[in-house]
Amino acid sequence: MDAIQIISAPSILGLKPTGVEELGNSLLASGLAEKLGSPYPVINVDSLNHLYSRKKETETLCLNTAAVRDFSILLGEVVSATIENNRFPFVLGGDCSILIGAMPALKAKGEYGLIFFDAHADFYEPERSVTGELADMDLAIVTGRGPGIVTNINNLQPYVKDENVIHLGQRDQEETKAYHSRDIRETAIRCISLAEIERDGPLLISSRLVNHIKQLDVEGCWIHFDTDVLSDKINPAVDYRLPGGLEFAQAEQLLQYLLRTGRISGVSISIFNPALDENGSVSQNIANSLGRAFDPTR
Repeated sequence: MDAIQIISAPSILGLKPTGVEELGNSLLASGLAEKLGSPYPVINVDSLNHLYSRKKETETLCLNTAAVRDFSILLGEVVSATIENNRFPFVLGGDCSILIGAMPALKAKGEYGLIFFDAHADFYEPERSVTGELADMDLAIVTGRGPGIVTNINNLQPYVKDENVIHLGQRDQEETKAYHSRDIRETAIRCISLAEIERDGPLLISSRLVNHIKQLDVEGCWIHFDTDVLSDKINPAVDYRLPGGLEFAQAEQLLQYLLRTGRISGVSISIFNPALDENGSVSQNIANSLGRAFDPTR
């Protein structure tokens, strides 16, 4: 893996301004850069958060699509340049919509895969979304489902093919049924739920993951790590909580095995909300865990 370049992308345009924009500042204050061994200054992307609106758009039924598109283009340019400079992009959100910036940047270079850690499917389409927030439909968007203003940036739709996506850690199946969201398990996306990880253990799941990734016809894979995939007991600092989740050791083992494939092109971290972290301990624990998972000396 190339040396890590941290990119701060504190967008709340796909969610709401409740504190998630401080994710990067909080993790960096907890020593994340040092734990990752990143030798470069942090690159800051203009969030465009001043453009945020709570009003659903009549045409798209979503919030802030033009602003998300413009932010995604800015972030994509930084991700692309980072890869061209032989550095490993480590993007700190913000909300999940930062993925809409990373994936088009990769698609412009070729076909890439996506490994999507998330408690939620994030597969709502606008007519099924109660909120209109792009953070609850980012996986749908990057696979080509949703309004063209965000699904077809630079005429690159879809940014990733269903068969090149792996979803890990879902535990909102009942909720998605209640809201009539499309079921990701009815697509070509490879789905490994929280229940499957708990049943078979991270070691066996990691082995299956590695074998699956080796068979993908892609240039590499991006990891999107939504921190709500972690157990609600160890990370309650998220806006949409669900009981259960991965323990730190489980998440670290999965990440370590993925990195050892040599096929990981970058990572995005999202959704941790420092405003809900009363004493800073959650931030410190997440920074420590990411440091262990991405330890350059291991």
